[in-house]
Amino acid sequence: MKRDKEINEAIGGSLSDVLANGADASLSTPDTATPMVSRSLRLPLETYERLQVAAATRHVPITTLMRDFIEAGLAELDDTATVPLADVRRALAALASHSRAA
Repeated sequence: MKRDKEINEAIGGSLSDVLANGADASLSTPDTATPMVSRSLRLPLETYERLQVAAATRHVPITTLMRDFIEAGLAELDDTATVPLADVRRALAALASHSRAA
């Protein structure tokens, strides 16, 4: 019920009224020019909520963040993958400060 209320508030009425009146719905603009494949994914509610917070913190759409996480996970499987040197330096600095604190 809460989700229905949020949807109705977002569109300024009820979804059934919008559909019945044939009003145009605004569709989101893709955030990339790369051809995409749509897949359904079931997530635990807590995981989805954490993703929402992480995406909002980074000011990116949740689907962009999910793609980034998937690509990062796939890169870990690839022995030939490269990472930016700045990321390596940040990781090493974090490890060094963590070991000093322990």
